[in-house]
Amino acid sequence: MSTVAVGGWICLLAPLAGALLITLAGGTISRRTAGYIATLSVFVGFAGAVVAFIAMWAAAPADRSELSTAYTWLSGGSFHVGMSILVDQLSIVMMLVVTGVGGLIVAYSVGYMDGDDEERRYFAYMSIFVFAMLMLVEGGNLLLLLVGWGLVGLASYLLIGFWHKRPEAVAAAKKAFVMNAVGDATMALAFFLLIAKTGTLDYAAVFGDLNGLSQTTLNLVALGLLGGAVAKSAQLPLQTWLPDAMEGPTPVSALIHAATMVTAGVYLIVRTSPIFEAAPHIQELAAGLGTATLLLAGLVALVQTDIKRVIAYSTMSQIGYMFLGAGIGAYASAMYLLVAHAFFKALLFMSAGIVIHRLSGEQDMRRMGGLRSVLPKTWIAFLIGSLALVGLPPLAGFWTKDPIIAAALDGDSYQTTLGVLALVGTLLTGLYTFRMYFLVWSGEQSETVQRAVEHPHHEDRVVRISLGWPVGVLAVLSCVGGLLAIPSVWEPFATWIDEVAPSEIVPSSALDWETSAIAVTIGVIGIAIAWAIYKTHRLSVPAVPPLRALLEHKFYFDELYDALFYRPAALVAARLRSDVEEPIVEGSLGEIGKAGQETAGAVARVQTGLLRTYAIAVAASAVVLAVVFVAVR
Repeated sequence: MSTVAVGGWICLLAPLAGALLITLAGGTISRRTAGYIATLSVFVGFAGAVVAFIAMWAAAPADRSELSTAYTWLSGGSFHVGMSILVDQLSIVMMLVVTGVGGLIVAYSVGYMDGDDEERRYFAYMSIFVFAMLMLVEGGNLLLLLVGWGLVGLASYLLIGFWHKRPEAVAAAKKAFVMNAVGDATMALAFFLLIAKTGTLDYAAVFGDLNGLSQTTLNLVALGLLGGAVAKSAQLPLQTWLPDAMEGPTPVSALIHAATMVTAGVYLIVRTSPIFEAAPHIQELAAGLGTATLLLAGLVALVQTDIKRVIAYSTMSQIGYMFLGAGIGAYASAMYLLVAHAFFKALLFMSAGIVIHRLSGEQDMRRMGGLRSVLPKTWIAFLIGSLALVGLPPLAGFWTKDPIIAAALDGDSYQTTLGVLALVGTLLTGLYTFRMYFLVWSGEQSETVQRAVEHPHHEDRVVRISLGWPVGVLAVLSCVGGLLAIPSVWEPFATWIDEVAPSEIVPSSALDWETSAIAVTIGVIGIAIAWAIYKTHRLSVPAVPPLRALLEHKFYFDELYDALFYRPAALVAARLRSDVEEPIVEGSLGEIGKAGQETAGAVARVQTGLLRTYAIAVAASAVVLAVVFVAVR
């Protein structure tokens, strides 16, 4: 087995081993020890990914992809599926992000979750989630990708609903699970169709057989894959679960909504890019949905008052940019924004977590303000994350988001239109990001902040270190993480990804720099507008009441789905219970029991215990049998 394969297997299995150890050890280990085990297991996985990356980097481009099979998992007729991992240029990027950023988030959790009664369960769930995400990105065939896809949905359900005594958390977990299950179903149907038409789910075999498939088949398969990607990445029209998922602990928000789960849809499109390229209309649909989502999320973020929900909507918006990039064929740019987004979005979530922790669980920005002097280090980290999110130089967002817009502007009329709308999205990003920044950090201290200052938390040294150093690392990565893509100067990341998924659109260097100048200018305008409106802590963008109601109700998607799906289902269920279950099923049980009792009573009366009665019964039975035999003859 090659070094690349060994590193890949270590990366995959280490978090699983951590989860099993925490689970089997149970109460024999302390809650903090469980956190250390989970953190160590994820970082061991990161070490395996680093080893695989170094070995891959040293190999020739043609020899960098490694498919390693442990055994044949499923076999039926000519259909065979191996328990295998695929470690190539695309999966190694995801492995490094999932275990690297994921390890920082798990380490941060040691401090954030300190003292929680269910801390051991939490860290077992976190390890399972990381394992599931690695299964998704390392799976050597489409079936294992689907296995990881489903496990990620299950683990996210457990983590979002971790505080299961809170009804809001349970409802949010169920909502996320159900909406992701819709995408799981469309993906499964697409895979069934591939099995029927090609007889395999191996990547190379499927991609090699695409020319023999009809356009209708290709469109259906691509549409099924897109359904899964849209659900997992919270894009229109299956986006409503993501903001509600903020009911989980803040590190869960950082892990699921920054570095891993919501980026799975982007990875899926890039991984299966030959299928989408063979179905260009579905690929264009992906780009259109991403653009629509980035605008919708940016608008809704303008009226949110919960700090975590603002960051959640910014995640939806940034994933929209990635969908735009993948949908127009700018795969390297989409993946690079995915990596940079993991840095600065995890940084924002974890900085917000420190704020929430300091304010004893307060998440409403209307009760914040003036925190700059209270949490100066966190303020610097939050400012770095905010500037990176807007895309100002020289931070990571500047080098990674603008190339996607430039690629769109360099395309056909449809793509150019999407590029212009994406530029509008940069204005919204600057506005909602610094609305949040000014409400939290500037102005006078609110009563909540003053109480927190007067009655500070007494935290031990381990908690302070656990909360601090991961944020510092992410702040540094948000500053330097974009320097692998300087147009026409230094682009090793694009070269690396192009070996697996060659980009269809590569804008000229001049257009790339011009687009960056325009995007930065628009982003600065958004920041200036936010400063002008919110420097006195006004809480919302001036708007006419109907527009405000539209944004506050998130374009009424929840109400629409409630009317179309939940209420009819609840009505049918209620009718079935009142008209079928209660009178027929439950009612019949009583009648069956009563009939059984009456039958038993009748039989009991026959059982007299007298010998003559039994003798008469035997004689009568013999006569009946004799008559029957005579009659038959």
